[in-house]
Amino acid sequence: MVFRYTSVVPAPRDEVFAWHARPGAFARLAPPWQPVRLEAEAGSLRDGTAVLAFPGGVRWTAAHLPERYDPPRRFADRLVGRPLSAVLSWTHAHDFEEAPGGGTRVVDRLATSVPEALLRPMFAYRHAQLADDLAALERSRAWSERTLTVAVTGAGGLVGRNLCALLTTSGHEVVRLVRRDPGGPGERRWDPADPAPDLLDGVDAVVHLAGEPILGRFTRAHKDELRESRIGPTRALAELAAARAAHGGPAVFATASAIGLYGPERGDEVLTEDSAPGEGFLADLVADWEAACAPAAAAGVRCVQVRTGIVQTPAGGVLALQYPLFAAGLGGRLGHGGQWLSWIGADDLSDIYLRALLDGDLAGPVNAVAPYPVRGTEYAQALARTLRRPAALPVPGWAPAALLGREGADEVALADQRVVPARLLAAGHRFRHPYLGGALAHLLGRPAADSDPA
Repeated sequence: MVFRYTSVVPAPRDEVFAWHARPGAFARLAPPWQPVRLEAEAGSLRDGTAVLAFPGGVRWTAAHLPERYDPPRRFADRLVGRPLSAVLSWTHAHDFEEAPGGGTRVVDRLATSVPEALLRPMFAYRHAQLADDLAALERSRAWSERTLTVAVTGAGGLVGRNLCALLTTSGHEVVRLVRRDPGGPGERRWDPADPAPDLLDGVDAVVHLAGEPILGRFTRAHKDELRESRIGPTRALAELAAARAAHGGPAVFATASAIGLYGPERGDEVLTEDSAPGEGFLADLVADWEAACAPAAAAGVRCVQVRTGIVQTPAGGVLALQYPLFAAGLGGRLGHGGQWLSWIGADDLSDIYLRALLDGDLAGPVNAVAPYPVRGTEYAQALARTLRRPAALPVPGWAPAALLGREGADEVALADQRVVPARLLAAGHRFRHPYLGGALAHLLGRPAADSDPA
């Protein structure tokens, strides 16, 4: 069978081809609902080899074909290596043709034994993702034409992997700060308690994402870990950035933060960056976390605290937990369903970090949420509608309390926060997916729900 998928993206052919040749391109195009992990990225579109890991130890090895390498018109790859090549055929040609108006017609041609029903959602996602990423790259040039070297903590986490791939395909260099011995020239060893004086040498910007995952039972030990993994390391990095500020050090310090600052029970109050903090453990934690950036700000480093909502991706987080239940027809609203849920698509979150790094007018706290929060019942209905399943089995409030403890359930799973991205909207920021239905359809490879707003 020969499968063909075509779309036109409004970018020059040379730029589209160059985007595919940069590190991170595969990660940006891999559908998040598929259980696959990139084990080795191809070093070259001409003759490199990529290795993908599937559950059960199965490896997919794709070898690029030198005889079909013709930049900026084409590159191709073929499935090689057993056992998969013994049971599947796969030769994939990526063609790029000049389209009227200066755009590029992207054509994927596959000679394969994989059924079309499995291929079509995957390539619809890939082409939409490519167009969105190229549009984000074009928008970023309005903020700055500079190519940055960005040091990133937490680069191996859910948000970090997505962001690093967006940065590298946008032409920036990423230095991953890791707590183990470096695995290559793109990594530096980072001691969170006592970072080395030369850790940020040659770095233009810092993105600090590392921290103990919030989701967990709110025991005293867990809460201590949340504080210790955030406040001290953030202050140490901020102090290092401040010390290097007068010697060509990083000019931007962007840190993860959370909408937990606003407290768990705000009801219908519309919460902006200027709203007062709330009460509770997370509110206090986030306030101290953001305050730990003060040394860098005092030294003239532009600091941005990215107050993140509930990140949507089937690759991890809350959606990864709910997706299998809803797909099986076993989903429903959480608790009474009247609480406000302020969410953000994973790619929109990466776009916000990209803007934080490049837009010199953006500083201080920024609400990283979609413009249209939803109530819990609406969220369950949107997810069920996207998957063409019912949402008839509500989850009682005691269920998350059994897993997270009463405090954890109230502050995380059942939090009622109607947060809006006021500063981003005032700056004219464009969201890829402002509405939940469109975001879920893209992330899960499904047709957009008919009732999703335009």
